[in-house]
Amino acid sequence: MTEILPSYVNGDWWTPEAGVSGTEVRDASTGEVVASVSTEGLDLEAALDYARTVGQASLGALTFHQRALLLKQFALALTERKDELYAVSAAAGATKTDSWVDIDGGIGVLFAYSGKGRRELPNSHVYVDGPVEPLSKDGSFLGRHVFTTLPGVAVQINAFNFPVWGSLEKLAPAFLAGMPTLVKPATPTGYLAEVMVRILVESGLLPEGSLQLVSGSVPTLFDHLRLGDIVGFTGSASTAESLRSHPAVQTGGVRFTAETDSINASVLGSDAVAGTPEFDAYVRQLVTEMTTKAGQKCTAIRRAVVPTASADAVIDAVRARLESKTVIGDPRAEGVTMGPLASIAQRDEVRRQVQALVDGGGQMVIGSTDAPEVRLADGTTSVASDGAFVSPVLLRFDDAQAEAVHTVEAFGPVSSLITYDTIAEAADIVARGGGSLVTSIATHDPAEAVALASRIAPFNGRMLLLDRDDARSSTGHGSPMPGLVHGGPGRAGGGEELGGIRAVLHHMQRTALQGSPEMLTALTGIWHAGASTNSDDQHPFRKSLSELRIGDQLASATREVTLDDIETFAQFTGDTFYAHMDEDAAAANPFFPGRVAHGYLLVSWAAGLFVDPEPGPVLANYGLENLRFITPVSPGDSIRVDLTAKQITPRETDEYGEVRWDAVIHNQNDEIVATYDVLTLVSKE
Repeated sequence: MTEILPSYVNGDWWTPEAGVSGTEVRDASTGEVVASVSTEGLDLEAALDYARTVGQASLGALTFHQRALLLKQFALALTERKDELYAVSAAAGATKTDSWVDIDGGIGVLFAYSGKGRRELPNSHVYVDGPVEPLSKDGSFLGRHVFTTLPGVAVQINAFNFPVWGSLEKLAPAFLAGMPTLVKPATPTGYLAEVMVRILVESGLLPEGSLQLVSGSVPTLFDHLRLGDIVGFTGSASTAESLRSHPAVQTGGVRFTAETDSINASVLGSDAVAGTPEFDAYVRQLVTEMTTKAGQKCTAIRRAVVPTASADAVIDAVRARLESKTVIGDPRAEGVTMGPLASIAQRDEVRRQVQALVDGGGQMVIGSTDAPEVRLADGTTSVASDGAFVSPVLLRFDDAQAEAVHTVEAFGPVSSLITYDTIAEAADIVARGGGSLVTSIATHDPAEAVALASRIAPFNGRMLLLDRDDARSSTGHGSPMPGLVHGGPGRAGGGEELGGIRAVLHHMQRTALQGSPEMLTALTGIWHAGASTNSDDQHPFRKSLSELRIGDQLASATREVTLDDIETFAQFTGDTFYAHMDEDAAAANPFFPGRVAHGYLLVSWAAGLFVDPEPGPVLANYGLENLRFITPVSPGDSIRVDLTAKQITPRETDEYGEVRWDAVIHNQNDEIVATYDVLTLVSKE
C-alpha cells in the first residue's frame, strides 16, 4: 500500500500520472509509510457531472424499497470481507474494539437504514409528508406536501477518526433518498475508506455512478458545486465556517450541513455518590469515552461535570480504572486496549491543546503529555516508539467559568473535571460549551433529571439519561444510533447526520403541491377523495396486486342499526357505556341525540359489508389506521361503506404486497359516520 492511493471516479479507478509524488501517510503506531495520497490531474468537475447524470439516472430508476434492499446487500458484502477492513484499520491506531465501533458500526447503519427504508418509506419515488390540506369547500382543490430527490450529488467530506462509519452513515440516507455520493475521506486514514469502497465496487452491487471516492485534497471542489448538490461535512468548526462561506453555499443554493468539534459534557447527579450504581456507571462511561478510539470521537466526554463533594472520589475512581483497564500500545500487540492517535500531527496537536487547557486554568490530575510507555507489536515495551501515542489525561478546573475548558478541545484521550453545587450551576456549565452533540446525565432521581434535562436540552442534539436501570443495556454516551439525531446546535455545527428517515429527507426537496384530487393522485400514487374511481363487476378483493389499480372501489349495500343490535353488542363485548345503554344520560351528553351505536360495532359491520369471504388474493387484514368517528348513529339509522384502493405497495422480497384502502362509512342521509384506512396483504398474482 505504498503506492499512490487510487480514487474511484467516472466508473473506474484512477491514479495520477507516473512521476507524481503524493503526501505520505504513515502507520500510527510504527511510523512506517502506508500510502501516498495525491489528486493531481483529477477532473473533479467531470466526476460531479458523472454523478449528476449517470448516478442520478441509475438511482432514479430504483424505488425506495429497491435502494433499501441494496443497502442490506452492501452490508452483507462488507461483512463477508470484514477481516480485510480490520487488518487495515490497525494501521490507523485502532484496537479491535475501536475497529468494531468504526467498521461494524458502519455496517450496522446500512442494515438499519435498509430496514427503516422498507418499513417507513413507500415502494415508490415520491415521499408524501403529512395529511391532505383542503383548499376549497367542495374538495376540488387540495394541497399536499411531497419530498422528491435533489437532482445533484451528495458530497461527503469526512473526518479521520471514523473512515468507515463516517462514510457509511452519510452514504446510507443519501443513497436511500436517491442521491449519488462522492466521498472525500480525510487523508490520514483515507486508505481504510478506499478498502471499503473497493469491496463495494468489487461486489458488483453499486448502481452505476452512485458512489465515487476521491483520495486526496479537493481544493477546487466547491467551485464546481451548484443548486441541487449537498455537502455533508465532518471536521473542525473553523474549517466548517470557511467552507460555509463559499459563494456556492452563500448564494449558489448548495446545501451545507456540518457536524463539528463539540465540547460534550457528562453530568454526575447529586444523588450519585460513591458506592451507588450511577456513580460506578458514570466512571465506567467516562473512562470508556477517554480511551475508545484514543478519545478521537466527536461525541467523547470533554467535560466531566460533578458535584463538588464527589470530585475527589471521581478522580480516584477514574485513576484506578485507567490503571487497571488501560494498556497503551500497537493495536496488533496482544492485550492492548488503547492505540495511538491517528497521526504524529494529531499527537502534537493534542499536546498543544492540553497545554492550552493548563494555561487556561486546568491542573493535570491524571496522566501527562510525556511519551508514555507502550506495548509494541512484538510484545516488548518502550517509551521510544515512533508512534502517535498519548496517555489518558484528566484535568481539573476549580473555576467553572474558565473560558478554556468550554472552548478548547483536545481531540484525544483528554477530559476535564468541573465541579458544581446546584442544578442551575450544572446547567450553566453545560450551556457554556456553546452547543454540543451530546450530554449524559447519571442520576436515579427523576426530579433531578427533569430539572437538568429541561435546562440543557436546547444546547444538545442528544441526551443520555444513565442510571441503574439502563446502565447495562445503554449504548453509551458516545454512540450515535441510526434512528436518532446525530448532530447538535451551535458549535456542534447545527446539522443532523442520521436521525432515521429525517436524514433521508435532508437529501430531498419538500414541495407543496396544489391541485385537483385527480392531479394529486397521479403525482403521489395515492388516491385522494374526489379523484376518479373504478367500480366494475369484479369485487376488488378478487383482484391480485397485479390486477388491482388505484381508485378501484366497492360501494356496499346498506344495513339498518336496531336497538337490539346495540344491546346485543354491548352485552356480548361488555362495553355497556351509558351512551349505548341509558337514553336519558346519553341525551344529556352534548355529543349524542340519545342512545347511539358503538363505533366498533359500525366498523365491524362495515367489514361485513365490504368483505369477500372466499379464499383469494387478499391474504390478511393487518390493521386499521386513522380511525375517526364523526357522526353518531342512532337506532333506526342505516349505514353503508365506500371502500377504495388508496395505495398499493408491492414488497420486493415477497409474493405479496400491501394495499391501503380508504374506508368511509355513511348514514342514510349520506353524512359521513366514520373514516379510516384498512390495511391488507394481497398476493401479487
